[in-house]
Amino acid sequence: MSTQFRAASVSGVHKTFGRVQALSDINWGTASGEWWGIVGPNGSGKSTLIRLLSGVDKPDAGIVHIQGRDAAAYRRKELSRIVAVLQQEGVPPVGYTVRDVVEMGRYPHLDWAGKDADADIVERVLDQLGLAPLAERKLDELSGGQRQRVALAKVMAQDPQILLLDEPTTYLDLHYQLQFMEMLAEWRAKAGITIIAVLHDLNLAAQFCDSLLVLKNGRIEGAGTAAEMLTEDNIRRWFGVDSHVMPHPDSAVPQLMLKRRE
Repeated sequence: MSTQFRAASVSGVHKTFGRVQALSDINWGTASGEWWGIVGPNGSGKSTLIRLLSGVDKPDAGIVHIQGRDAAAYRRKELSRIVAVLQQEGVPPVGYTVRDVVEMGRYPHLDWAGKDADADIVERVLDQLGLAPLAERKLDELSGGQRQRVALAKVMAQDPQILLLDEPTTYLDLHYQLQFMEMLAEWRAKAGITIIAVLHDLNLAAQFCDSLLVLKNGRIEGAGTAAEMLTEDNIRRWFGVDSHVMPHPDSAVPQLMLKRRE
């Protein structure tokens, strides 16, 4: 396999659920340290691709490679030391404390005796995300934004090389959406992790992702920079809406304003 795709790649991947063709002939890959946004209309196969990359599901045909190795060849715990997954709901409001949940992220790294070679990482992550004052609070006492920060702390403690996110900002207000994406960007800058994120907010995707993979009806419609992908013609073709696309005044990345139908 080409070293260009040394972090994760899919080759000739197909996936069906009953009579539904979720993904068809998907060929794509990312180099280490890149941030890809997966975008497209509902039902296009975005979450299915994330599940295949995580090893939770297996393709009906084709191969998923993680760091040059067939994902199916990894043991579950071994793969969890490389790949972490954060779903849109983060962690549910259960009765565990913040510290309990963050410590769960260390499970893939425990040895046969249950010892952790980097036990201090939990405290470092709690401090880094400003969660130390909440460490003994239970999750059902926290706001949605705070719980999503705890979910991020859990995957940071897992210390992965590849982070998969499935609509991580869906339930967050504008403040927490931006805060969450900025924390991801800071983590990536420090640790050099690879991020692959399903995102519905195209403006956020344009501001934070290096590249966008566009899916529609289970097929790849395009892959490239936000400037290449987010044009008015493409938005109309993929989402069936008219828009104005303008450069952001600070970064010049494309930003969308939707047109109302007359």
